[in-house]
Amino acid sequence: MLVVTTETIPGHEIAETVGMVRGNVIRAKHVGTDIIAGLRNIVGGEVSEYTKLMAEAREQAFDRMIADAKAQGADAIVGMRFSTSMVTQGAAEMLAFGTGVKLK
Repeated sequence: MLVVTTETIPGHEIAETVGMVRGNVIRAKHVGTDIIAGLRNIVGGEVSEYTKLMAEAREQAFDRMIADAKAQGADAIVGMRFSTSMVTQGAAEMLAFGTGVKLK
């Protein structure tokens, strides 16, 4: 599946727009991670546990978006974006979305 953040794909022509495609996941942090993050806040530096958590959430949302696009018959996704929002204390949603298209 060809996925781009632009509205067009150089070298390809869009024949048809399938519609919005999306994939999301809601992830909660672990209490142990919070303890480590709290210690890192004292000494500074990257909170790699949260970085890993968000990277995994992005990949899962991305994969689900591609599955949605395939289910709708799309060949590619244009205008792809990520969005995140807090759902509750300690849990966030990662959303991947774009426009599914068929190429000529």
